[in-house]
Amino acid sequence: MGRYRFFACCSLILIGIYGCQQPVRKTTESLTSLVNPFIGTGGHGHTFPGAALPFSMVQLSPDTYTRGWDWCSGYHYSDSSIMGFSHTHLSGTGRGDLLDILVMPATGELQWEPGSRENPDEGYRSRFSHQEENASPGYYEVYLRDYGIQASLTTTQRAGFHKYQFPESANSRILFDLTHGRKGDKEIEAYITIKNDSLITGLRRSSGWAEDQYVYFAARFSKPFQSNTFNIDGAELKEIKEGAGNQVKGAFHFSTEAGETIYLKVGLSPVSEEGALNNLDEEIQGWDFDLVRSKADKSWETELQKIRVESNSQKKKEIFYTAAYHSYLAPYLYTDFDNKFRGVDQKIRTAQGFTRYTVFSLWDTFRATHPLFTITQPDKVNELIRSMLSHYDESGLLPEWSLMSTETFTMIGYHAVPVIADAYFKGIRDYDVEKAYKAMKNSAMQDHFGIDHLRQYNYIPSELENKSVSKTLEYAYDDWCIAQMANALSKEEDYQYFMDRSRAYQNVFDRTTNFMRGRKADGSWVTPFDPTYSSHSGYDFVEANAWQYTWFVPHDVQGLVDLMGGKTDFTAKLDSLFSVSSAIEGEDVSIDITGLIGQYAHGNEPSHHVGYLYNYVGQPWKTQERVYQILSELYDNTPDGLSGNEDCGQMSSWYILSAMGFYPVNPMGGVYALGIPIFDQVTIPVSADKQFVIEARNQSDSNHYVQSVSLNGKPLDRTWIFHSEIMKGGTLTFEMVNQPNKEWGKNPENYPPNKIDN
Repeated sequence: MGRYRFFACCSLILIGIYGCQQPVRKTTESLTSLVNPFIGTGGHGHTFPGAALPFSMVQLSPDTYTRGWDWCSGYHYSDSSIMGFSHTHLSGTGRGDLLDILVMPATGELQWEPGSRENPDEGYRSRFSHQEENASPGYYEVYLRDYGIQASLTTTQRAGFHKYQFPESANSRILFDLTHGRKGDKEIEAYITIKNDSLITGLRRSSGWAEDQYVYFAARFSKPFQSNTFNIDGAELKEIKEGAGNQVKGAFHFSTEAGETIYLKVGLSPVSEEGALNNLDEEIQGWDFDLVRSKADKSWETELQKIRVESNSQKKKEIFYTAAYHSYLAPYLYTDFDNKFRGVDQKIRTAQGFTRYTVFSLWDTFRATHPLFTITQPDKVNELIRSMLSHYDESGLLPEWSLMSTETFTMIGYHAVPVIADAYFKGIRDYDVEKAYKAMKNSAMQDHFGIDHLRQYNYIPSELENKSVSKTLEYAYDDWCIAQMANALSKEEDYQYFMDRSRAYQNVFDRTTNFMRGRKADGSWVTPFDPTYSSHSGYDFVEANAWQYTWFVPHDVQGLVDLMGGKTDFTAKLDSLFSVSSAIEGEDVSIDITGLIGQYAHGNEPSHHVGYLYNYVGQPWKTQERVYQILSELYDNTPDGLSGNEDCGQMSSWYILSAMGFYPVNPMGGVYALGIPIFDQVTIPVSADKQFVIEARNQSDSNHYVQSVSLNGKPLDRTWIFHSEIMKGGTLTFEMVNQPNKEWGKNPENYPPNKIDN
């Protein structure tokens, strides 16, 4: 094998094309300078602009409001006043929580309530201007106009670092508000303890979306505070050493000179205040704010260098690298420096040989974010899967939507399954494979969420379970993934059983309408039926309608084509999806249905693979049209630059993969459907001495059709590539033109297969 590779590489070099040993080139351009953390902070993006590291425990960011759907991250670009800076935030979710351990510097009269956006003078919040606000990876700064304080923030993995430049004042202070949190997030236990005049510790325990969440903290001040005041359950108390109750706030007072800087370091832990203090002291030694900021920037630069793009369009590069930034924020570190963590069973455990992570938004991220990780950071994938198996050890099930030390059971499916199976078939296996398979099977055989009905009927009857059609479809996909694992592990009986379940989608397809639709236990269809109808609270579909969910058969696209009557009918239906009216009917329409092109809804995940389905019926030029339209119309480098919730990286990961020219319609198994690259060149270092290069010759805004494709200099007529072909290194070249080539990829032998790259 080694001799074959040697001669193959020599041949490639001699004929002047890129080969498997092409040296990795490094760019001198700072990629962090291309990231705009404000993308998605407006509209319905639900992102936050503050400081965080890749996959870190701390997200130190400003909060402007804690109610309303568009404030799930605590911040919205439409606001003009800030409540303070809290240490935990969710990135782009459709539901809010966290915002733990709020800190606010201030001067003047002590106020305990934040006040309103309409009248900031009612409380301790401060006005600000976006012209006096800046953010970059690992850093955030803003001028608090009401107090004349310049606030700067940076982070390590487990600690936040604050820098406050005060005006001259005899009444300067730093306020800790442990009552602060999202609406519905109730503080159930809290305390602050003064250890000395420059160190405090405490706990915020709350119940919200995360049902029982512990956040211990330890905070060091660079300047000793002169006095302190507590507000405990509404009562103001001065000069006490500890304040404990259900509503706990503490103010720490200073006298400051003009321009004087006070630094504050805050470590977090889900385990104990000793853990928080250890995390703090291990990660930030001394008071060199600029050094910590520089390390944060370097950490992000390392992550962003995992894909390098070349383009004359600054806008495209900013969108791309901000998408990478957003993709690498979650999941979140949940292990202390000493490897301790709090399990979903609330027991304190020690991670043996791995790092524990949380915040798995799997209904979203299994589609593109986790496949992206298998390309850019396969070692991280092992850690994430071992975290999922730890979750299984603690609860008996794989995570569905895990948030800190809680399983929220939000959304549907058991989508840890495709994440694990995808890793397995891509050769990422540094975990107990047999345990992983057992965990996958356990999640699929539970008696909750309609799975018991699925076993009985091989679909989920509408009157027996909410969201019946969506669940049937997504369970069918997950079951197909289990079947493939069973086959690989020589579990023939399981393979046959789960393959049968994977065909359940056929039982909710109505040929008379060519839609998936609700079906009752007696086999009759639910009436009346309107494919544009949506109900967020309860219906046969979740966060979508029949137009959007009918296409979710990623494991058997050819089977769906056959159900619809063949390629002609399938293509006509797919054309109609993008051209019919965008009106959504119903009194309780899901607010997540956004980013509409016809009934295609890019702002929500069920639609994300649909533009690539033309490849499966011999019309890849239509995929090129739609993908280009989505890339150019539904992403921007502005606060309103996302067409829907970021959802812990999924919206951005779609952009990253699609902008490079391929996408996993089936997120498990390593087959990527080809689309169009929008950069002149993309370079992915796949090892220390190999890289995969994607060239788009003659690419421009007008040239967004593919004339031909070659892989390592050989014509590629198929409209897909394997994951293994990327990871071997080489060059994928697209010849771009301004008119569709309707011949390339039209023959059935060139359609993406229902097979696995193994």
